Amino acid sequence: MLEDANLTEEDVEKSNERTWSSMMTVAGTEYATSLFWQPLQNRDDPYQEVEEASQGIMEGADLFCIKPGKAPQFGICVSEEGFRKGMDVAAVALATALSDRSSLVAVFKVENGWWYVCIRNDIILSDGDMLFLNEEDARNQFESMLAVPDWGRRIAPPEWGYEDTEYPDLEKILARGGKAKLKKIKALRGTKLVMVVVISISVGFYLLSNILSEIFFAPPKRPPVTVPIVPKAAPPVQKLPEIKPWEKVKDPFQVMTGCQNAVVKLLGVVTPGWEIGQIKCSDSTAQTAWKRKIGRVSWVKKALEDSGVKFGGIIYSDTGEQATASLRFGPVAEKKSPPAYSNAQLRLIINDFFQGIGQRVTMTNSSFTSPEHNVYRSIVFKFSSKYKPVVWRDLLMKFSGLEIKSITYTPSTKQWDYEGAIYVL
Repeated sequence: MLEDANLTEEDVEKSNERTWSSMMTVAGTEYATSLFWQPLQNRDDPYQEVEEASQGIMEGADLFCIKPGKAPQFGICVSEEGFRKGMDVAAVALATALSDRSSLVAVFKVENGWWYVCIRNDIILSDGDMLFLNEEDARNQFESMLAVPDWGRRIAPPEWGYEDTEYPDLEKILARGGKAKLKKIKALRGTKLVMVVVISISVGFYLLSNILSEIFFAPPKRPPVTVPIVPKAAPPVQKLPEIKPWEKVKDPFQVMTGCQNAVVKLLGVVTPGWEIGQIKCSDSTAQTAWKRKIGRVSWVKKALEDSGVKFGGIIYSDTGEQATASLRFGPVAEKKSPPAYSNAQLRLIINDFFQGIGQRVTMTNSSFTSPEHNVYRSIVFKFSSKYKPVVWRDLLMKFSGLEIKSITYTPSTKQWDYEGAIYVL
């Protein structure tokens, strides 16, 4: 069942045996690999995004680096895994050196393994920087991405025998690429703290000097002048500014990640005699239903209770032929994601993007009027795919103003149906 969803047991439970490495050495230089990559929204001040990722997405991450370019990103990692402050980051060097093509999938044979890199539309996929210790793991990962069309470059060891691939010199690529080094995330906090302290001292000095001036240099006091009190009119009640819908969207990254994890859990529940139906995710909840083929309702009841899954609720139909259950994968954080394009501009960009990867998509215009009579517009898109949410997550996160409305997985057809909206100017 997990294989049917384009998922493996590794998505459910990671093996205790480590299958990857955090570094490689090329021409005498140590490079950090296997970072977890995320899009960077605020390139001028990445502190908040890096901090949130280190506390939520990858708990315990204490090192980071920035990838510049058309689609800026940050990569995070945990020093306990072998990463060190000051190490050069291999993925940044390769991405900048080969930036003439927006998409590539590659595997390089290095001294201690096989380095897999996957970049799509100038974005390093979150799992697209991995130094595998086992050749088969690297090859399987490479093959899984070959099904996606329109790669600008396909790089693989010649002995693998893939057609239309190349194998440039990794040493030369890294030498001409941009340099980025791992930095401490706590150093960002330190910089902020120093700024706060300096500002506080300056303000304190200013207030103190004013007080001393009042004491020693104030002019002699004059007799008080009595002024008749004029009743003041009550100040008008200030209306709070309206919160725009794109200022509090459910984080698409967390929605798509959480949905996939919930689907894995639900597909892993063994229900003898009962068949699972569609699984639908919306907001922070996944819901599905099991229908009876053979057996009794007590069978599915015991299977669900003994599954170890913490369901939000289970409802049995009056006929005893169906059991409906919900599973929360939240809470999902809210984020500010303002629109970046007009309707016409965004339609052109979306069409070009999906045509570039050979994926059909439908779009419709949507709008609603707020209680303050403001009109907010968006483009609602829908598409179906065999690829799981984490693959589309890394591709769709480039769109500011993105909101995921629903994701539905159908076990019988092994198909994922996606519906989302992108706000427009």
